[in-house]
Amino acid sequence: MTNPKEEKTVVLIKPDGVKRGLIGEIISRIEKRGLKVISLEMFQAQKEQIDSHYPKDEKWIKRLGEKTAKNYKDYGIDLVKALGTDDLMEVGEQVRSWLIEYMTSGPMVKMVVKGTHSIAMGRKLAGSSMPSEAQVGTIRGDFSVDDATAANREKRAIHNIVHASETEQEAAHELAFWFAAEDIFDYKRSDDDIMI
Repeated sequence: MTNPKEEKTVVLIKPDGVKRGLIGEIISRIEKRGLKVISLEMFQAQKEQIDSHYPKDEKWIKRLGEKTAKNYKDYGIDLVKALGTDDLMEVGEQVRSWLIEYMTSGPMVKMVVKGTHSIAMGRKLAGSSMPSEAQVGTIRGDFSVDDATAANREKRAIHNIVHASETEQEAAHELAFWFAAEDIFDYKRSDDDIMI
């Protein structure tokens, strides 16, 4: 295990976060938490990049399908009528395609964030991936009101402003995928000695 202070994670400000002018607010929340941004860039993602960013394994895709099917059932929406199938893999593939479309719909900001348990802290700052369930005080809880039901009815991804790596494995994959070693800069913050 790495020293918790050395942990790195990836945060992406998604197209809706950029379009809404939330870049500064998101970076500010990360820095105020005591984490440091050690790489930062605005970019326009290509479909091939986002296709490689998101997992392609059956388990992950089926989970997307299961979550969508549950949402449809909870709100009395006929899955087959709405999406043309009840095969959870096919539903998951549709949702994954909506994610790719969403993440390429405009510029994004990518950053590497370093600090004590940065992966868990990044997730905590972002809030629940379902904005309607995110706690007030989190990025999604304060700035997004989107919901799976609305997104599913409109056949699009949930607009939830920001992505933060969920696990050490995901962070390692995303760091290697989105950043070259020479684009990551470490430095000592003035409060490094007191931030524990």
